Amino acid sequence: MIRNILLTIEYDGTDFFGWQIQPEARTVQGEIQRVLKILCGTDVKVDGTSRTDAGVHALGQRASFMADLKGLPPEKLAYVMNNLLAPDVKILEAAVCPPDFHARYRAVGKKYVYKIMNGAPKDVFNRHFYYFYDRPLDPEKMREAAGQLVGTHDFRAFMAQGSTPQETTVRTIRSYDVAWKDRPELAEGCREITLTVAGSSFLYNMVRIMTGTLVEAGLGRIAPEDIPGILQSGDRSRAGHTAPPQGLYLAEVYYSEEELNG
Repeated sequence: MIRNILLTIEYDGTDFFGWQIQPEARTVQGEIQRVLKILCGTDVKVDGTSRTDAGVHALGQRASFMADLKGLPPEKLAYVMNNLLAPDVKILEAAVCPPDFHARYRAVGKKYVYKIMNGAPKDVFNRHFYYFYDRPLDPEKMREAAGQLVGTHDFRAFMAQGSTPQETTVRTIRSYDVAWKDRPELAEGCREITLTVAGSSFLYNMVRIMTGTLVEAGLGRIAPEDIPGILQSGDRSRAGHTAPPQGLYLAEVYYSEEELNG
């Protein structure tokens, strides 16, 4: 019996060339499809919600595929796949969804988390999971700047140059939180800063550019009240730098209950 299956996936993106399958390169999509071919006896195409870049991690990536599981109960699929997958990928859940469901096109929102370690020397064991930034940042200013990005705006200034042309660069940011905690055990004055942003959808590198802009605000180079002007300008050069991929995590993908249940 052919079924439509929705996977919830977490992965450490360090050793992957991103999500999307590429010739002669290790990708998350390729790793999952390798395992499904073993289980189903044929090639299976997996459609992911977000094409995360090389080095970007996921706490809750979603992907769907249609296949005959050859008698394997769907509730056992995650367990069986995890025994065959490499240790840097894990299936958190596998669930049957309606036949016309598509993980990418039916998503109504995403949440990303970005982690910054401010003021600590680079840690050999955590260098792939944080943006280590040594100059002192003001998280209150970062929070003020984040608040200016909430709402529906044209985010052309926060899209990577050379990106694939978009029908529209208008996007809606539903929430943007900046939280921090002191980490004196790592270094005097060290702070761990966590940025959490949720929105309808995101342009290419938009989250990393917004992060770089908040870092510039934390340094005092961009004032929070400058953000509306940057948005209105559509000028990429006026926004902040593109933060590195290591601190970025796709945290959650949202669907309506109607879409999931048919």
